[in-house]
Amino acid sequence: MLASTAVSLGSLGSQLLNSPSHNPTKPFLLPLNKPLLKSPNSITSSSFLKSRTSVRTAVAAVDSSDAAVQQAGGEGGSKSYHFVVANAKFMLDEEEHFQELMSERLRLYGERNMEQDFWLVIEPKFLDKFPNITKRLKRPAVALVSTNGPWITFMKLRLDRVLQDSFETHTLEEALASSRIDIEFEKPVKWTAPYAKYKYGWWEPFLPSKTSNV
Repeated sequence: MLASTAVSLGSLGSQLLNSPSHNPTKPFLLPLNKPLLKSPNSITSSSFLKSRTSVRTAVAAVDSSDAAVQQAGGEGGSKSYHFVVANAKFMLDEEEHFQELMSERLRLYGERNMEQDFWLVIEPKFLDKFPNITKRLKRPAVALVSTNGPWITFMKLRLDRVLQDSFETHTLEEALASSRIDIEFEKPVKWTAPYAKYKYGWWEPFLPSKTSNV
């Protein structure tokens, strides 16, 4: 390659010297706006950047498409609902942080004018579809149900002693259907925690009957 380049340079110099317009008193100059050789690296870099941009665009398109499909719901107009469930005593009376987490999320949705997409369901009927869960579950049970799967996974990690799963159904009413029962908890003889005992009924704002879209 070096030899062929040298031959090309020699031919070009010979043509310039023999040109009628050549003045031997002026130094020999090559045009600055036309480089003799184009670096192979520059070609490779340009091609690589273009292909990389194309790949990024394609990936972004796939991600957006997947998100649109997930947002539209499942096949036949069904929608995915995610939940964590435990016995009512643990969820509503014993777990130290649950009430605070729920109240904080409800406040956040109110400030951002977002439609509520999470509910507490006492004795949910969808549990009949999960025999592997019901056989491990003390009754009565309470489920936290939401269309937001990642948030339910976070709540599973946060609450720890709960069971998690999901299901699909066509209507919100079916998803939140329950065998409503009255639940009562015995008051502790002595309360030693540094915070006040949760007030009975704190969960009522999160029940389906208390939300405007159910």
